[in-house]
Amino acid sequence: MAIQLFTPKFEVQECLNEIQECLEKGWTGLGFKTVQLEEKWKRYTGLPFAYYMNSATIGLNFAVEILKEQNGWEDGDEIITTPITFISTNHAIPRAGLKAVFADIDNTMCLNPESVKERITEKTRAVIFVGIGGNAGHYDDIVRICKERGLRLILDAAHMAGTRVSGKMPGHEADAVIYSFQAVKNLPTADSGMLCFKDGKLDEIARKKGWLGINKDTYTRTTNSGNYKWRYDVEYIGEKAHGNSVIAAIAIVQLRYLDRDNAYRRQIARWYQERFAQYAGRIKLADIPKNCESSSHLFQILVENRDEVIVNLNRHGIYPGVHYADNTLYQMYAYDRGKCPYAAYVSEHILSLPMHLQLSYDDVQFISDRVIEIVNEFSQT
Repeated sequence: MAIQLFTPKFEVQECLNEIQECLEKGWTGLGFKTVQLEEKWKRYTGLPFAYYMNSATIGLNFAVEILKEQNGWEDGDEIITTPITFISTNHAIPRAGLKAVFADIDNTMCLNPESVKERITEKTRAVIFVGIGGNAGHYDDIVRICKERGLRLILDAAHMAGTRVSGKMPGHEADAVIYSFQAVKNLPTADSGMLCFKDGKLDEIARKKGWLGINKDTYTRTTNSGNYKWRYDVEYIGEKAHGNSVIAAIAIVQLRYLDRDNAYRRQIARWYQERFAQYAGRIKLADIPKNCESSSHLFQILVENRDEVIVNLNRHGIYPGVHYADNTLYQMYAYDRGKCPYAAYVSEHILSLPMHLQLSYDDVQFISDRVIEIVNEFSQT
C-alpha cells in the first residue's frame, strides 16, 4: 500500500449534517455558515477580526494590497520575506507593486532575525513571517524588530492552524494573519482561508473588496429590513474573494477536532524524532523552540542526495515531498539569488516525510527505517 505525503481526514457524517442544513435553508453562499465560522475562529484564536475567504492566497494578496493603500506605500517599496515558502506568499508582494527582498532562514526553517535586520533599508515597509510546517521559529524576535523599526508585520500562518507559542496563538502582534484551510491542511476543507486584520477598518475594507467592492453584501441585504435594503454603492474595484457556506460548514466541523488532530500530529513527529535521534549527523531535523507547540503540519529532514532518496523511497511505496524550493531559483526572483546561502542549502537537501492522521506507529517506523537504510547506503558509496 502506498504511503502518501498527505491524506486528509474528515468527520464525514458531521460535515454532511452541516452541509445539509445549508441545503435545507437554501443558503449556500456568503453568509449563514461563513458568519458562524468567523465567530468561532475569533473565539478559537482570540484574534479580533476574521474574514473567511476562498483561499489563503487571496488573503495574502488582500493583506499586502490593503496595507499598502492604507499606509501610503509607493510602488517599489520593499517587503522582507523568506525564500523557503510556497510561491503564493511572495507573489502577493509584486502583485501590489512592491519588491520582495529575501532574507535567509535558520535551523528552524523560518526567517533568521539577523538576516532580516541586514536587509532593512529606507524603503522597507513590512516583513512577512512564514511559520513553515507550523513552526513559530524566532517569531518573537521578528516581532521585536518590526516594533523597533516601525515596520508592519504579516504572519503567513498557512501551516499554523492550532500552533501555540508560550500557550497562546501567535498573531496578536501582527497587522495581518492569514490561515489556509486548503484540502490537505490541518483544518482541511476543499479550499478556503481566513484573513485576520488587527485593525477593524482594514477588515471592513477587505470585506468590501472581497465582494467586488460593493459596500453591502447579499447576506446583509437579506437579513436587514426596509424598502431600500437592495440599494448599495460600489466603493472599490474588488474581486469575488469571499468563502461560501458549504465549505464553511466543513470548516466548522473540522475546527471542533483541530486540537485533537494536532495532538496526534505531534505524536507522529515525536515518533520520527525518536527514531532519527542517533542519526543526527546524517539526518538533520528542523529546530522547534521549546515555547512552540507546533501544529506539525510538516515533518522535515535534511539529507544528502535528497533527490535520489526520494526515488528510492518511491520504490518502497513511500511518497515524500519537498517544501520548498528556494524561490530565488525562479526567474522572477533571481535578482536575490545567492544572497541567502542557508536557504539555498536547504532547498537542495530538504525532504518532507508523510505526515497525516492516517499514519500509525508501524507506518512511521517503516518510513523511518527505509530513510535510514537509504541514507546509510549513500553514505557508504
